[in-house]
Amino acid sequence: MKDKLLVVDIGNTNIVFGVYKGKDLMASYRMKTDKEKAADEFGILMTQMLSYSGINPAEIMDVIISSVVPPIMYSFERAIQKYFGINPMVVGPGIKTGLNIKTENPKEVGSDRIVNAVAVNELYGGPAVIIDFGTATTFCALSRKSEYLGGAIAPGIKISAEALFSNASRLHRIELQKPPSVIGKNTVHAMQSGILYGYVGLVDYMVNRIKEEMDEANAKVIATGGLARLIAEESKTIQIVNPTLTLEGLRIIYYKNKQMSV
Repeated sequence: MKDKLLVVDIGNTNIVFGVYKGKDLMASYRMKTDKEKAADEFGILMTQMLSYSGINPAEIMDVIISSVVPPIMYSFERAIQKYFGINPMVVGPGIKTGLNIKTENPKEVGSDRIVNAVAVNELYGGPAVIIDFGTATTFCALSRKSEYLGGAIAPGIKISAEALFSNASRLHRIELQKPPSVIGKNTVHAMQSGILYGYVGLVDYMVNRIKEEMDEANAKVIATGGLARLIAEESKTIQIVNPTLTLEGLRIIYYKNKQMSV
């Protein structure tokens, strides 16, 4: 029975996709973003991953995609068409979101940022500050009137760490985890402290400045992305961590555009 929705978030580092039955996320998956992959490679890998979880690709009724990697879209859309028999919905201009985008050029706002804002608006309501810890770390401001006000973009934690390793010849790659103390007693702990606690400082400062400019001291702060929990443990501003926020946003946008309730 075709009763499942496939949602896909194509990011610069990873492609995250999940399967919903109604409002329930049945399974989610992550694979590396590879612009060189052919449509057949995407299609076979995705159907195999679904089958591993006991989901028959024939049960997929529709597909919605958000992407910040334009070069991958031709092959990926072809994969969906060939292996699922579906022309996917793609988040972009003309898609209903329920938000009033108040930036100078709404078309240049990354679709992932809009999708996250839709999810927060529906699940938590505004005013809110949304932080996505991805390849880049993005901050988005959502008003109490469902207005997407804009935000800020910073280098992601892994990008920052990689720049440190690449440009300091005596420093080597380390595991990104909490050190025993802020004052590192060895090089590894010193690097972990600088990267982790330095980033916590960046996050809290940015959130407080955004709240100040919004004139919304009590705005909710919601985080998502791979390292959200690690940063949230030390942050004084992050209140909610939702690791599936983008997938939820895609589900919500799909049903808004199909004018279906679920």
